[in-house]
Parts: sequence; C-alpha cells; structure tokens
Amino acid sequence: MATAETSYDALNLPPHFIESATPAADWILIWPVALTLLGSGLLVMLRGNRTAQVGFAAAITLAVVISNIYLLLRVFEVGPIAMTMGKWLPPFGITFVADMTSALFCLAASLSTLVVIFYAQIELDDREHRFGFYPLVLLLLCGVCGSFLTGDIFNLYVWFEVMLISSFGLLILGGRKVQLDGAVKYGFLNLLATTFFLVAIAYTYGLTGSLNVADIAQKAGDMPLGSMVSVAALFLLAFGIKAAAFPANAWLPAAYHTPSISVSALFGGMLTKVGAYALYRVLVLIMPEGRDFLEPAIIAIAVATMVLGPLGALAQTNIRRAIGFMVIGGIGVLFAGLAINSMHGVGGGVIYAMHSILTLTALYLIGGLVERMSGTNDIRFMGGIYGASALLSIAFIILVFAVAGLPPFLGFWPKLLLVEGAIRVGDWLLVAGLLINSLLTLIAASRLWAHIFWRNGHEGERSEQANETLRLLTPHEIRLGMVPALALIAVIVGMGLFPDWVFSAGGIAAMDMLSPDRYISAVFAEVPQP
Repeated sequence: MATAETSYDALNLPPHFIESATPAADWILIWPVALTLLGSGLLVMLRGNRTAQVGFAAAITLAVVISNIYLLLRVFEVGPIAMTMGKWLPPFGITFVADMTSALFCLAASLSTLVVIFYAQIELDDREHRFGFYPLVLLLLCGVCGSFLTGDIFNLYVWFEVMLISSFGLLILGGRKVQLDGAVKYGFLNLLATTFFLVAIAYTYGLTGSLNVADIAQKAGDMPLGSMVSVAALFLLAFGIKAAAFPANAWLPAAYHTPSISVSALFGGMLTKVGAYALYRVLVLIMPEGRDFLEPAIIAIAVATMVLGPLGALAQTNIRRAIGFMVIGGIGVLFAGLAINSMHGVGGGVIYAMHSILTLTALYLIGGLVERMSGTNDIRFMGGIYGASALLSIAFIILVFAVAGLPPFLGFWPKLLLVEGAIRVGDWLLVAGLLINSLLTLIAASRLWAHIFWRNGHEGERSEQANETLRLLTPHEIRLGMVPALALIAVIVGMGLFPDWVFSAGGIAAMDMLSPDRYISAVFAEVPQP
C-alpha cells in the first residue's frame, strides 16, 4: 500500500525517509488528473489547429486510459492506495485515494471519453473546434477523475465545480437557443444542489473537525445520531439532484438532448454517475448510520426512479429525450444498490454504474448515427434504417438488451446481484422495482428499435412506404463514428460474456465500502508518530 506524504520537517525525519514516502508505482494515482489538466491547458494553445487538437486530445485520453488500467491492476494487487500532497500528515493534506470503486469508475469514464473524441470529428464544425471543445472535454474528464479519486470531501466539491464549469461550456458551445434553454435548467438545478452540498460539508466539518474521508469514517460513529442523520439527508438531497433521481429529475431530459450528440453521450454516460458515486462514498463508507436511518426514503426514491424513468421514455418521440429517461431509470437501479447495503447491493451497484457509463455512451452515439441517416431526431419520421444499415440495427438492438439487463450482456450481471441482494434482505418492493424496470426499459427501447429500424417509413399511412429521406453514412462517418461506437459495444459484449473479473472487482469494491479498514489504512499507512 502507498504511504502518505507528511509534514516530515516537524518530525526531524531523515531525508531518505522523505524520498521513499510514496512508492514510485503508486504515483500512477495522480496521472489521470495531472494528464487531463495539463492536456486541457495545452489544447487551449492549439485551438487554432484542428488536426493537432484531435490528435493531441486522443493521445492524452489514451494515456489516461492506460494509466487507469494500470491503476486498476495495482489496486487488484495491493488494495487501496493513497497519496497525500504537500508533506502534510493526514487528515490535513490533500489526499488522493484509489480503491476498486474509484478505479473502475475512472477506467469506464476515460474509455467512453476516448470513443467520444473520435466520434466528435464527424459532427463538430470549425467554430466549435476554435471555441474549445477538446480542452473542455479533457477538463470535464479531469473533474470526473478527480471526483472519483479524491479522499477529501471538500475537494470533492472542488472537482464537482471543475465538472460544472466545463459542462456549462460544452452545453452552450453551439450557441443555439435550445442549448441556452437547456443550460439554464441544467445550471439552476446543479447550482441548487451545490448549495446543499456546501451546507452539508460545513455541518460535517463542524461535527467531526475534519474533511478527510478516512478520518470522518473513523469519527462518524462517535457523533450524535440525529446530527449525522441530518447531514446524511443533506448529502442525499444534494447528490440526488445531481444524479437526477426522482423527484428532481426533470432537468436531465430537458437539458441533455440540446447539445451535440458527443456532448450528450458524455453527459448521459458520466455526469449522473458522479453524483451516484458520491452518494455511495458518503452514505456507505462515511455515514452508514445515517444511511440506515434514511433507508425507507432511499427505497422510495429508488423504486420511483426505476419505474418512472422508462415510463417517461415510452412517452417520448425525440430519440435523445427517450435515452435521457433511460439514464434516469438506471439511476434508480443505483439507488437500489444503495438501499440494499450489502455485498450484493453495493457490489451490484458499482458494476451497474460501470456498465451504465459504457452502455449509455454507446447508445447515445448510435442514436446520433441514426439521426444523421434520417436527418431528424423525431422517431415518427425515422424508419427503414434496417434495410439501409443492418449493422447499425444490430448494434442498436444489442444496446437495447444491454440497457434492459438481459443476458448475456453486461447489464444482466449487476441486476442479478441486486435482485439476489434484495431477496436476501427480504425487500420485495425493491425486487419488484428492479424487475419492472427491466421490463419497462426493454419495452421502451424495443419501441425505439421498432419505429426506427423495423418500420419501413414515416409514422401513419406512409409507414409501409420506403423512407425517401434516408441517406447512407459516408466512409468518413463510418470510420470515425461507427467504428469507435462498435468498439465500445465490443467491450460491453466481451465483459458480459466473460464477467468473472467484473464479479471479483465488484466484490472487492463492496468489501472496501462496507468495511473500510483497508481504505483507512491506506490513507494513514506508515504515518510516522512524533
């Protein structure tokens, strides 16, 4: 395990101890943040050169993917690793920690971002390149990875703000009125959630005298239960809004369909999962007593979100709004894992979040290709794409099955764990919610497939006539749009067919969340005593 850098000067420790404080292998922990932060700054200077921007952004993101793969393997090998900056003893320094949960989330986020960077070349114009699409994407990934890897609850807020700034920029990059409308809704709800988040942080510091996650986890059990429940409720409210859980979920389908499809894919895949990750980190690892007290509310939120999400998708004619409601349904599944609070529940929730990042990103990208072929985002005026592109049709139906949680795709295994966990704790409401969610999601997604691919033409009397508005994808669109999306689908299918390591990772993640001794030891390991 990695040791923490400390205020060694005050302890009069020998220089060789200072130099060996953090093993070189564990410096990989900060690479995802350092690379993206440095890369976004350099890309600002290259924004006049479109070709250089694309190549440099792809190279940086690929390096982040490789770093996250190594980080995941390192966590598999030695357990959680930690690094505290500035030679300050924990809990006072800025701490980065990687356990299995954060390593899995970082890898999924960076992989989906790499695919989007290639895909974006088929839809962005020169104006959007000049105005900083690629720097903002790397800055967004920086904020996401920072949120997953931070070991300090205040710095979690800082990384949320990095995400918020970059997401604002991406949301309005095209400058269209509909984007500005979506940005207002997105911004208001997220700023409101941030206010609740800051209030919760202030109360946490007032109660525990610390903002370090590991330190708070040690102290929270000694705090008055009523106070900790109040703070946990504030965190639930703040992160529930950011994750788009019921009843504060209307902003997501109203905002995520407005920017370019590349931005929608990034937002739908990654951003809501950061809020869910923060809830798992706070309510399971830091404040389990507060989570136990709030369990009835979490169950109610989970069931309502799981059911209303796909029901909303059924009512949509806009393909992106329909996918947005499927994102909401998936958030309900993550809340179900939070409500179950067992190895099966937390492990299933972590695996499902990784699946959702990859699968929803791919679904948005395939939906974007459908829009390009049909020239519209209204499913009533699509149709006949099966005959025009059987490969696109197959890709879409695979993602339909994956999102619904059907075997043998990746989404099936975490839902199986969650259903088993709910049965073991005797929560039949959650069992019903999870099964109904799968059924409704399958119906909603199959409806999209039938309207877009199976039907020959436009809705109504012309449904059996050939759709004359369709066009074939160009070689450029196939190479940079279809191929990256299919590569991501191949990863999803491969992980579903060979899930052993995914189960192992989920089990380790759940163990370190529910029994955080290894997490705490990593932060405070070998800290010299005065």
